[in-house]
Amino acid sequence: MNAWSTRALLPALMLALLAGVADAATDTKQKLYRWVDKNGQVHYGDSIPPEYAEQDRDILNRHGVPVGREEGLVTPEEARAKAATDKAARDIQNQKQRDRTLLQVYQSVEEIEVLRDRRLELIEAQLTIQEQSLANLRAKLAQFEKQASRFLPRSKEPDAQTLPEELALDLQRSTSDIGTQQQNLEKKRLERETIRATFGADIKRFKELRAVAPR
Repeated sequence: MNAWSTRALLPALMLALLAGVADAATDTKQKLYRWVDKNGQVHYGDSIPPEYAEQDRDILNRHGVPVGREEGLVTPEEARAKAATDKAARDIQNQKQRDRTLLQVYQSVEEIEVLRDRRLELIEAQLTIQEQSLANLRAKLAQFEKQASRFLPRSKEPDAQTLPEELALDLQRSTSDIGTQQQNLEKKRLERETIRATFGADIKRFKELRAVAPR
């Protein structure tokens, strides 16, 4: 059955048509919908035409009384707007939770600074270990490269032999280990900066919440 609009129909005629459609919908176990288009025009039907798929609609019983509601298809614009609204709401809730935590955990700016310094000391110790490990790896690679210089293709001597497979593997492993260690160092340095930034923001916010004048 095709959908139709109220347009200039009289109330009595509208009710008659509605009852007829409702009875037919009941007989065929179909739903009856009512929706309003972008121009404010009310429509009824037992199916939603594609051009109205984005419209929200009421579900009616056989007497024309709304018994439910269905949401129309969400447009990309609506989806983006909803995502932005949801994110803003989450950000507000997260900030409120963060504020409560700051006030519950810390009694002063000094306490925040003490914890920050402890975290940074731990990171610095880990960085020192990783930097020493990287230096050792580079020294080992230098030894392998010195050995490899006596073999082809690095050696220019006419009687030089081909690079042994085991030495080639040592060179490959050392180079890979150095790359991995450099990545670990960068991650640890980034973690250090993140700690500084996070605690800096916490201290600033704590002062705002406690109305502490900057020193």
